[in-house]
Amino acid sequence: MIRKTLSASVLAALFLAAPAFAEESTIGRPIDAGSLHEGHLDMVVYYVPVEGDLLEVTATFAPKIGGDPQRVVMGLADGDSVAFSMPGHRGSLYAFSRSGEEVTVSSETGMRADANALTRLADGSLRAPGREPASVGPM
Repeated sequence: MIRKTLSASVLAALFLAAPAFAEESTIGRPIDAGSLHEGHLDMVVYYVPVEGDLLEVTATFAPKIGGDPQRVVMGLADGDSVAFSMPGHRGSLYAFSRSGEEVTVSSETGMRADANALTRLADGSLRAPGREPASVGPM
């Protein structure tokens, strides 16, 4: 009985301690759209190919309770990923990643994006905001 209770407690603690993305959407073709509705913002996202090997990803965030929408446009190379929160909504973290022609977007509530967080580039290097890329080993 004690062993079962202990196992259940450990399992519950792991689920509570490990953040999990509440929503995820994968877009596999240009102009296809995905949407997420986690937290206080609704988001619609799509991409189009642009010069070189970049996909231009456009995400529009709209508050559920009034307010003006906000738009983010970013270029992602194959293997790139980035995560951030929106101004005024620091409790939700939005992550964007590209693999080939697929862009996956996910959201997680109860988290806070770090303004100094690093972004991993396609060549494996990391870039801090306002800094040159830093080379690191594989993740």
